[in-house]
Amino acid sequence: MPKTILVVDDEPDTTMLLSLTLKREGYQVLTAAGGRSCLELAVKHRPDLIILDVMMPDMSGKDVLKYLHRVYKVPPVIFFTARDRVEDLRDGIQEGAFRYMFKPTSREKLLSTIREALSEIAQNSANGHHT
Repeated sequence: MPKTILVVDDEPDTTMLLSLTLKREGYQVLTAAGGRSCLELAVKHRPDLIILDVMMPDMSGKDVLKYLHRVYKVPPVIFFTARDRVEDLRDGIQEGAFRYMFKPTSREKLLSTIREALSEIAQNSANGHHT
């Protein structure tokens, strides 16, 4: 069964590009244009991984992640953002993000990070650990 990835970004071009890339790799993809729709989809579908923009007009990615931590066991989250300050990176990781990636990034780097996150989940599950 293919892994499900939720892509959240308020820029339609970014969402479309990520979605096409991931579908070509065999992933099932859900998309959301903002934080509130991300919350609805995440709670309803329980994706295996979330790629989440930090700066969105309706709700920041960091606030989305905080909320999700309150309602269920959150899958790995990769913050995918144009914000590249060291403080943002540190804060994103402290908020519980698996990785903090800067836009733009290479297709290979993104796919490698996704595989790493999904592999870590599989290893933790096999060892009886919870992420």
